[in-house]
Amino acid sequence: MIPRVLIVAGSDSGGGAGIQADIKTVTMLGGHAMTAITAITAQNTLGVQAVHAVPVDIVVAQMRSVIEDIGVDAVKIGMIGSAETAHAVADLLDQLDVPIVFDPVMVSTSGSVLADAAAMAAFERLMGVASVVTPNIPEMAALGGEAAVLAHGCHVVAKGGHGEEAEITDRLLSPQGELRRLIGKRFDTVDTHGTGCTLASALATGLASGLGIEAAFEQAVRFVRIAIVNAPGLGGGHGPIGHTLGVVPFDELEG
Repeated sequence: MIPRVLIVAGSDSGGGAGIQADIKTVTMLGGHAMTAITAITAQNTLGVQAVHAVPVDIVVAQMRSVIEDIGVDAVKIGMIGSAETAHAVADLLDQLDVPIVFDPVMVSTSGSVLADAAAMAAFERLMGVASVVTPNIPEMAALGGEAAVLAHGCHVVAKGGHGEEAEITDRLLSPQGELRRLIGKRFDTVDTHGTGCTLASALATGLASGLGIEAAFEQAVRFVRIAIVNAPGLGGGHGPIGHTLGVVPFDELEG
């Protein structure tokens, strides 16, 4: 059966991140994407101009609708919108026995804040139900550091894209220690909008397909790096990556 991935996240009108990036990622990796939209945003490569939160009962109704009919093999959580939504989503997901990937979205690539203090405090609930949490460097610090996140019993993908080094190091951690690290060159580009959403959705699709956590991690990192290389160069700011524009030899990503 085709891997069924439920995405709980916000919509990006510019198509670079959020639900739009998630759907493209899941589809390109051979899965069936289903969505529960938590917020509607007006945004482009320059920033986020407006956000409209979807009522909590509608978010939950979207989730129940697909869970009860189509079924779910993995869940990806992105922009959550509010603390109330976070708790409601956690309550429902607590009833499922599938991999759950939580990308703790706080700030967009352009610097726009996408989670207030109350929502970030409620991330504790989501980390409690998550199988894997995928923070970038600033998000990891805001969550209290690696040890604090791992204390929830989940795996962690510690992303290195926000570092300053010439090479990017992405690490897969478990409560017992580091499982895997991938090192690749840093590309000289501003077209990285949607990388976090894409990695989390790629990871969820791999897990939904039956891959082990290490294999799913490697596939997700590789998919993101290929998409960065294939960024179409749209907009005047932080442009979207290229989910659907083909592939490049793996040695070009690593050399």
